[in-house]
Amino acid sequence: MKARFQELLDRAIAAMVAAIDVYNKPDFPYRAESFAILAINAWELLLKAKWLTEHNNDIRSLYVRKGKGTKRKRIKKTRAGNPFTYGLDYLAAKLVEQKMLDTNANKNLEAILELRNSVVHFYYRSPKFAEVLQELGTATVKNFVAAVKDWFDRDLSEFNFYLMPLSFMALPPETQVLVLNREERRFLDYLQGLRSENDDPAARYSVIVNVEVRFTRSKTSGALAVQVTNDPNAPAIRLTEEQIREKYPWDYKELTARCKKRYSDFKVTPKYHQLRQALYSNQKLVHVRYLDPENPKSGRKLFFNPNILQEFDKHYTQK
Repeated sequence: MKARFQELLDRAIAAMVAAIDVYNKPDFPYRAESFAILAINAWELLLKAKWLTEHNNDIRSLYVRKGKGTKRKRIKKTRAGNPFTYGLDYLAAKLVEQKMLDTNANKNLEAILELRNSVVHFYYRSPKFAEVLQELGTATVKNFVAAVKDWFDRDLSEFNFYLMPLSFMALPPETQVLVLNREERRFLDYLQGLRSENDDPAARYSVIVNVEVRFTRSKTSGALAVQVTNDPNAPAIRLTEEQIREKYPWDYKELTARCKKRYSDFKVTPKYHQLRQALYSNQKLVHVRYLDPENPKSGRKLFFNPNILQEFDKHYTQK
């Protein structure tokens, strides 16, 4: 028989799979609302699973109690007589206090919960909210996968967790005027307030994730998708200088500055240099630019992909 927290974890994952499945289906009325409802359900079950692991798997630790004074408080009951359990808001706040839930993940939950409440108890009609849900939902899924791994050491790579980019869907032209009612404008203003000017694109947890899909023209109709590889037999692909800088935007100075900002125990010591140098062979994270491309012994400068911070996360403590 599974432990209660394990049962909740399995159901949380099932709920998130259902949310993504609904979102990635062809467009239909109440599609966005259905995703928000299921995603919130998934996160609440996940938080309850985490709560139980921190309270000896005691289901009573989830019960809401009522009453004042020193007398034993009674368990609050539903109309059916079952115990009320703490919801997402309470559990998230407590886990943030205990430094178990990342603050960015909590802000994202607050935003998507606000969206869920708005569409469940009333409605939004503006097409703008398809874009809003894409940004919030992508971060919600990303944070969920990270939390499951961090809390339960469970890898969800088997599930292909992704939201279909809106670029593949018909959106209103940018020239089309979107008329927002007062409630819609207030929500968008609230969401704008959550955006961080110093948001780290490589952060493990995010409030909002901007998804950009770009298409480039190919000279052949059967162009193949490519990825970075060390295989010497793979076809050679040439990237423009602009494309390289987009993929590897940080030099040593910028990388070091990001580490100082990200970690509480970071110092420029031999440890840092050894960790960084050990990654030089990883072409997904490091690009070497030689002064003379045909002479590997010529002067060089290294550039880094922001995802390199995920490797440093294993050795330093995030603030």
